Amino acid sequence: MATIVVGVTGSIACYKACDVVSTLKKVKGMQVRVVMTPHAAQFVSPLTFQTLSGNAVFSDMFQTTQEWDLLHTSLSMAADLVLICPATMNVLGKLANGICDDLVTSVVFATKAPVLIVPAMNLQMYEHPATQANLKTLNGYGYEFVGPKQGMLACGVEGMGHIEETQAIVGAVRKRLK
Repeated sequence: MATIVVGVTGSIACYKACDVVSTLKKVKGMQVRVVMTPHAAQFVSPLTFQTLSGNAVFSDMFQTTQEWDLLHTSLSMAADLVLICPATMNVLGKLANGICDDLVTSVVFATKAPVLIVPAMNLQMYEHPATQANLKTLNGYGYEFVGPKQGMLACGVEGMGHIEETQAIVGAVRKRLK
């Protein structure tokens, strides 16, 4: 059984992460664990992801579990793949610059599993030189990307930065695990 740890960050594109988690859960032989940033929980409830994944959802590095466990290390060691969906400009900057201040970034930095990143943000944020530099840095670290694509953005502008479709994200996960 392959364990996919899905890191959800604070973007309106969190709605797509719900569909991704639900679809991954239906793939035979996949277990899905979800970690969220506190900002992500402002868009979608942890209960939603718990229901869709069938597993407890974590967002606090210091949250206690039934048994003594260091969440970031246990989740990172259990992961066969870490999927950051959606990935905001903020989390891209943190990952590119070694900032490890939440459970999602802690899991990424502690894992030896492949990391797939699904960027989603508005056009100006995506095109910003800092974002482009961070993407290049993360690519150099060996992280892989799914999207973004051209589409209608939450700000009402058509442009690059729209989150990739669920099937493309799930397809990339399956391909990377083979």
